[in-house]
Amino acid sequence: MCGVTGIVLAKNGGVNERVLLAMRDAQQHRGPDEAGIYIGQGVGLGHRRLSIIDLSHGQQPMLDEAAGLALVYNGELFNCDVLRPELEARGAVFHSHSDTEVLLRAWQHWGTECLQRLVGQFAFAVWDMRARRVYLARDHVGVKPLYYGFTTRGDLVFASELKGILAHPDVARELDPRALEDYLALGYVPEPRSIFRSVFKLSPGHWLGWAAGEAPPVPRQYWDLPFALDNALTESEACTQLRSQLDRSVASQMVADVPLGAFLSGGVDSSAVVASMTRASREAVRTCSIGFDHDAFDETGYAQQVALHLRTRHFEKRVGGDDSSMLDALAAIYDEPFADSSALPTYRVCELARRHVTVALSGDGGDENFAGYRRYRLHAWESGMRARLPTGLRQPLFGSLGNLYPKADWAPRPLRAKTTLQALARDDVEAWFHSVSTTPAAVRQQLYSTDFKRDLQGYSALSVFRAHAAHAPTEHPLLLAQYLDFKTWLPGDILTKVDRASMAHSLEVRVPLLDHRLIEWASSLPPALKLRHGEGKYVFKKMLEQDLPHEVLYRPKMGFSVPLAAWLRGPLRVQMQDAIGKGALAECGHFEPATLDRLVRQHLTGRHDHSATLWKLLMLDAFLRRTRETGTVAVYGSSVRMKAIASGVAL
Repeated sequence: MCGVTGIVLAKNGGVNERVLLAMRDAQQHRGPDEAGIYIGQGVGLGHRRLSIIDLSHGQQPMLDEAAGLALVYNGELFNCDVLRPELEARGAVFHSHSDTEVLLRAWQHWGTECLQRLVGQFAFAVWDMRARRVYLARDHVGVKPLYYGFTTRGDLVFASELKGILAHPDVARELDPRALEDYLALGYVPEPRSIFRSVFKLSPGHWLGWAAGEAPPVPRQYWDLPFALDNALTESEACTQLRSQLDRSVASQMVADVPLGAFLSGGVDSSAVVASMTRASREAVRTCSIGFDHDAFDETGYAQQVALHLRTRHFEKRVGGDDSSMLDALAAIYDEPFADSSALPTYRVCELARRHVTVALSGDGGDENFAGYRRYRLHAWESGMRARLPTGLRQPLFGSLGNLYPKADWAPRPLRAKTTLQALARDDVEAWFHSVSTTPAAVRQQLYSTDFKRDLQGYSALSVFRAHAAHAPTEHPLLLAQYLDFKTWLPGDILTKVDRASMAHSLEVRVPLLDHRLIEWASSLPPALKLRHGEGKYVFKKMLEQDLPHEVLYRPKMGFSVPLAAWLRGPLRVQMQDAIGKGALAECGHFEPATLDRLVRQHLTGRHDHSATLWKLLMLDAFLRRTRETGTVAVYGSSVRMKAIASGVAL
């Protein structure tokens, strides 16, 4: 893993080296081993390197003056053994064993078409010296991040993390109200937005090109989930093919010139990856786990069971209630509001892993590929119910019943009749959005101030899901839900969480279950091989029965979560009350004080569990405070007023 950054000027002139260095070194944690810059006519590129393969070579930016190309690259290619001989047959001459040089030669010979040939996790920029044009590209599912935007002078800037772009003094810091609505609905800001109006995330599976004098670029898609179903596939054939896909992906991602290991939660996905690593390795695999003082959230017993079964070298650490004090650290790591509370244990397991390895394989992607989340089962059931009634009857019937039925937020979702009735009144896309939105629309509307509602102009985070659904290659309810997760939840939450937490410790994390070839194969599975008799990941678990104990495969899913509700009534209580009453959150003018106070009181008394919403607000407060304390002035543009987040700023 590395950190890339760059500036492309809109007009003739020289790039400010001091600014370029500041942008580059704001990401030093992403690459502590080496640093480099390239400054050419109207362009500057910066790079921080974490050495993984060919430790003595592969320095960046990598230049080929004869070809007129300069490259900065973050990531790893896992099919260099295929690409390298093919390029050599075309006349390419290599001077190192680094995948960076393979990527440079691939671009030289195939241009943007090389993206169709790459297998890996990557985000990179290529500067074409002759055309004076920059190209940015991001991997298929967004394992590696890439932000870009324009300065107030019209210069293009890009970086692996938002902090790299914000190190440029001419980037506007105006908050995007639509991004705030997305965040309050989902707990993260989904692609292509960032929290700031002038900065964007390049969406997974996309590339863009830009040269001075052109309009802002429109990213182009080079890959998407196909969902070309193989309905003739039998269960036995699927198990055989899946094992082959998994072992190929894992083996290709175990190539490294530094110590390598894996995360092991004791769940199905991480256990599957470690089992495959064990088959491919002559030595015991190093595994790492995090546990909690609260037994209801602790999986270390299962992790120990799997580690013993697979004979790994296992390391673990326990996290206590004092870890809830990490809010400010998380705000610094994630740069924009981010409310997945499992970022806390993820940070800790990365910290633990870095003591023993430089590269760690994770099990992320198993739930999205094979329909493992419980919400998939609920959605499939509700969709089947919706299909039995015509829309003209279903919406008024269930909508009216849902409005009349009393709330039961304390109950599991299948027992919440009000929630179920309301879900049955919606179409599949809206129902899915509401199932993943952890703060309901009605609560958000009560939270928002009049000024903030005015600036939203009727915008709802639902529109993000509508836009993706309009381009989905399937209308099947389960497959559509998976598609939407791949476009929103996976890159916006899961992969963002892991990237920032791992890079904070200069640890590279690889995700073999998100090899795009495995994803394409999994998307071809008939739904019945993913979800059967209420059991998610059906064929995945069947395939693993010969590798893992039955009680590991078929135990209830716990998830990588923390005792958030208890923390907010305990060690975080005072901080939460301060944020609501006198913090940056209270000062920003986006929220109704009475609603904030009511949510806190109801949670503290135990009448309602508002932990998801309150955690979002706490993380937003931490973000706003950080912008003030670091001098990064974030303002909210309103047609009525401008609200300064940084104290002492006159507007």
